[in-house]
Amino acid sequence: MDHGKNEFVTNETLKARRDAALPAGLPSKSGIYVARAEGAELWDVEGKRYIDFIGGIGVLNVGHRHPKVVAAVKKQVDAFLHTSFGIAQYEVYVELAERLNRLAPGPTKKKTALFNSGAEAVENAVKFARRITGRPGIVAFEGAFHGRTLLATTLTGKAKPYKLGFGPLVPGVYHAPYPDAYHGVSVEDALEGLDHILKTQIPADELAAIIVEPVQGEGGFNPAPKAFLEALRRICDEHGALLIADEIQSGMGRTGKMFAFEHSGVEPDMICIAKSIAAGLPLSALTGKAELMDKIAAGGMGSTYGGNPVACAAALAVLDVIEEEGLLARAEAIGRRVAESWRALQNGAARGVFGDVRQIGGMIAVECVSDGDPMKPNGEMAGKIQAEARDRGLILTTAGSHAQCLRCLTPLVITDELLDEGLSIFAEATEAAIKSSA
Repeated sequence: MDHGKNEFVTNETLKARRDAALPAGLPSKSGIYVARAEGAELWDVEGKRYIDFIGGIGVLNVGHRHPKVVAAVKKQVDAFLHTSFGIAQYEVYVELAERLNRLAPGPTKKKTALFNSGAEAVENAVKFARRITGRPGIVAFEGAFHGRTLLATTLTGKAKPYKLGFGPLVPGVYHAPYPDAYHGVSVEDALEGLDHILKTQIPADELAAIIVEPVQGEGGFNPAPKAFLEALRRICDEHGALLIADEIQSGMGRTGKMFAFEHSGVEPDMICIAKSIAAGLPLSALTGKAELMDKIAAGGMGSTYGGNPVACAAALAVLDVIEEEGLLARAEAIGRRVAESWRALQNGAARGVFGDVRQIGGMIAVECVSDGDPMKPNGEMAGKIQAEARDRGLILTTAGSHAQCLRCLTPLVITDELLDEGLSIFAEATEAAIKSSA
């Protein structure tokens, strides 16, 4: 079968065009140029096939071009593409908001506004929190990633490359420690750090919100312990602040629940949703407690493109697929299989190189270290494994403060056979990278 090979176009010729036409600051994590994709596979312009363990950086929980999503998009395209919801409204926006309101964790009545990207959802959550509380202060966490706009960059807890040269950043943002048992940061340590901020940097009665990823994404796939999220809820309630959940990477079924906060039983005040919500179309949502969302005056929220009807139609199909195909349970099964395989390497060929394997549902990462030491992150080794895997037909990406973690965000529709093939390639790539470094 011809999967899009074009003898006149290669990855190298496209790279040359890219370098000439695009800014150097745009990342290129794999170096391949895609011609076609399906499920958990894609083919580059040279016809080479790859198994996808990135999923568009967590965007493709239902896979590339799921037939139900494609059909929904085509149906909507045949009706209309855009009106701007603030001008001429449409049912798919309303229906999607209704469904997200029902799915959001906690018993409190919810309401939803739609935007275009994860960063926009975060921006609006913080903006609304300041308006609702009448306070300026926001606490985020070390290692967090919340987006690339100026405010989202400020909230992000990693300096390079995200903040380098972009200052001055947005005032009123503070970073507390995030629990990370592997690196010696306990829940108690993290809460003491937060308490120190509220005593020395911003008074608690000037705190508008705490924003937290229930599983840090770019920070290295670190799950927040239940006790930590419970404590954040108590602190926010005690001081009249809002608890904002950034579920952009961890949501939409990735962790075996629709939202990762459900594992803790904690109800946030607002939830930022994006990535896998619309199977690759630009869409995000901010779902919050109705009483709070209604505190924003008419005209105080909106977006020209936000809640585009084609993206909304795709999102409704995504929710159907997650339910009909049992993808929450599938996320758990995938996570167990990947973690089992990576831990076997950790105890075998990659002993002393794979320091920790972290898994919650289908969100899995392995951390590369030197000499088995958690305090010696080995981003160079992670990069070598990533390159070896790519050459063998498996796409991976990294995470962590030193890009030392390799993460798995494979589509949840991947078959067992394809998953096992990808894990075999990963094992071969790991052994080759270790051998070449010996």
